[in-house]
Amino acid sequence: MDKRPLIILTGPTSVGKTAISIALAKAVGGEIISADSMQVYRSMNIGTAKITPEQMQGVPHHLIDVLNPEEEFNVVRFQQMAKEAMEQIYTRNKLPILVGGTGFYIQAVLNDIDFTENEADTTYRAELEQLLAEHGGEYLHEQLAKIDPESATAIHPNNSKKVIRALEYAKLTGSKISEHNVEQRQKESPYQSCYFVLNKERSKLYENINYRVDQMLQEGLENEVLSLKQKGYTRELVSMQGLGYKELLAYLDGETSLEEAIEILKRDTRHFAKRQLTWFKREKEVIWVDKDSFSSEDAVLDYLITCLEEKKIL
Repeated sequence: MDKRPLIILTGPTSVGKTAISIALAKAVGGEIISADSMQVYRSMNIGTAKITPEQMQGVPHHLIDVLNPEEEFNVVRFQQMAKEAMEQIYTRNKLPILVGGTGFYIQAVLNDIDFTENEADTTYRAELEQLLAEHGGEYLHEQLAKIDPESATAIHPNNSKKVIRALEYAKLTGSKISEHNVEQRQKESPYQSCYFVLNKERSKLYENINYRVDQMLQEGLENEVLSLKQKGYTRELVSMQGLGYKELLAYLDGETSLEEAIEILKRDTRHFAKRQLTWFKREKEVIWVDKDSFSSEDAVLDYLITCLEEKKIL
């Protein structure tokens, strides 16, 4: 059976994915699926740099503005929603284009990672949640380092959800989640895909990040976060842990000055971009697109189309 086509357009935050994704979708008859862990939420527009209806230029977008901030959104739910959107796109004889910077979400769709195993037993998870409450995230991270050092290196100590998942996996299966992830990565994709990673020179990317943060503040990020806070959305929610939201909440709660909050946000966004690039470098068969080496966005688009023709996606 012929594999169905899938285009992926990703890259670090602030590299300029939006404009190119629209131009590409219009050129190839595509519809865009957002592979972003934050743009899925309603009322979170400025801090997520969410595409506006005008910017969409009539190109259909999926998985944007579909959940409220209190709703759970994770890689399993993303994979399920993205696959449903892809089925609809294929029935219209259009091309699905996954656009966004959440590498694990992209990998989950591209390699059709199986998340169904080990979902049933939640008793050990409850024990781990208790340990987290009593001893903190560092303690759990140290436990993980003892049994699966590779996962501990890959997972930030503050990401308690992933630390718990890795500990749970080890307990329930007797093997390491890092080995499972390697296996899943080796799986052959069910799609005929083209995986583009947009990039630019590090100092220019950081300049873009700083500029974007300033722009968000001018557009009213503080009011957006204040409005969410007034609706009762607290930083315990996954959505409110997003970049731009947790830093401004700390300021609104009187823990930092606005200047400090802005500096922390710029710094953390730069760190995030660095982690994104590290992730994409690990992926197989990625086509790196260095935007600095093209004379214009049109030239970038021409190059993408040439690659798609060579891969027989067009």
